[in-house]
Amino acid sequence: MKLKKKISVLDQHDKFGFWGGKFGGNFVPETLKKPINDLEILFNKLKKDKNFLIERDRYFKNWVGAPTRFIKLNNLTKHVGGAEIWSKVVSDANGGAHKIYNATVHCLLAKKSGKRIICGDTGAGYAGKMLSMAAKKFGLKCKIFMGAKDIKRQQPNVKAIKSNGAEIIPVYSGSQTLVDAVSECMRFWVANCDTTAMCVGSTVGPAIFVRICGWSTSQISRELKVQLINEFGEVPKKLKLYNCVGGGSSSFGFWNEFMDYDKKQVEFIGVEAGGPAKSKKHAAPLTFGSKIGILHGAAQYVNQDSDGQIEETESISAGLDYPGVSPLHCFLKDTKRARYTAASDEEALKAYKIVTRFENLRPSLEPSHAFAVAIKEAKKLSKDTVVIINSCGDAYKDRAILEKKLGKKYVKSN
Repeated sequence: MKLKKKISVLDQHDKFGFWGGKFGGNFVPETLKKPINDLEILFNKLKKDKNFLIERDRYFKNWVGAPTRFIKLNNLTKHVGGAEIWSKVVSDANGGAHKIYNATVHCLLAKKSGKRIICGDTGAGYAGKMLSMAAKKFGLKCKIFMGAKDIKRQQPNVKAIKSNGAEIIPVYSGSQTLVDAVSECMRFWVANCDTTAMCVGSTVGPAIFVRICGWSTSQISRELKVQLINEFGEVPKKLKLYNCVGGGSSSFGFWNEFMDYDKKQVEFIGVEAGGPAKSKKHAAPLTFGSKIGILHGAAQYVNQDSDGQIEETESISAGLDYPGVSPLHCFLKDTKRARYTAASDEEALKAYKIVTRFENLRPSLEPSHAFAVAIKEAKKLSKDTVVIINSCGDAYKDRAILEKKLGKKYVKSN
């Protein structure tokens, strides 16, 4: 299994939608084959349409707020020692996270297809919040499926979704988290695909949704490449890109423009959710050697028991609390283009404390996992190495959790 040069990874699938011959695909009921095929035809046409690209870029610039900042974390670099530490502050985007890129593109596609309703899933609440914002912007009715457990722990984003006029459908089945929200959203779409568009909130699901999301979030690395050249005159000779990995949308978007560089020059490090240190539950199928299974219409590495049943995950981060992972990341793991590891809940919280102590930056619990590994590894690297962490979400949504775990006084002071 090899990556092809000069061909987007998003297009390195076969005619059945499989990357590497075994990841992805379209494991869907017969009733969804036509709407998925229609969406594929529309997307394949519009992504080559200059007018559509101009329209997309106009919304990215004037509404999303592209480009987001690329900043050196001077105080953190001095504290840690070793490599230079930088951050791509994607949380500057409208709404506070990277999910706005995918939501914007999906709403544009929905309008082009004549649909008036759009449905979507959410875990941390970011995908739901961004989709509700984009739906309001483009005059679409919006339904958001969210696990009951996540509704309780992500109240700021729940309130934002409702304020944008979207309907939240609580999901009480299973673990009441993201995996169940995706399932219920897909069931709804099966019954309503004639009138409703669906936005999958990450690079998961049937192949077309993987491609649309990855294409949308690649805006992050397009910006970063320009910013690196402006700052250093070139893409640095020793560059390490750290990103949290749940479904995998922000990490793929952060890496995509650098895919053809030799991994000795540009290394990708994906950080999954290792869960509580004293628990056997986790959301790190790539790190802990999970087997291939079928989840939400796609083949992928997925946490499962000996009978092939999906196992419950556990993570302090709602956005990473997912038992599977994007087929794109499975492909990048098996081709050895990316390296994957995990950070525990405790390590993510410690990293949040360190980052907010030394910098005017408030990463949510998702990118705090990436900061945990980056900080640990940066101190061992040479000074001419450039470490960049994608701060893909703002911690406002995690305020209640942070106050409970770290103390109200600490959170308020930062």
